[in-house]
Amino acid sequence: MTITDRVTRWGALRMSRRLRRSVPVIGTLLAIAAVATTMRRKGVISGALDTGLNAMPFVGAAKNVFEVARGRDIFPDKYPVTARR
Repeated sequence: MTITDRVTRWGALRMSRRLRRSVPVIGTLLAIAAVATTMRRKGVISGALDTGLNAMPFVGAAKNVFEVARGRDIFPDKYPVTARR
């Protein structure tokens, strides 16, 4: 094993360790952004319920499958999206 291979492995391990530490922070920021946009679009209670159900592993997947089969959201948006002229 050459010195270049060792340095490359060492750098990859160090970078993966740093990324592993930052993943929870990135996930938390994405979750907060999702809650904020959903609450703005659906209202406080409906947005919180929608995001909470989506956060649960099997419940969120079942909810999404049900919404796709049904063709619309369980918790509808406050205001329907209209096309601008």
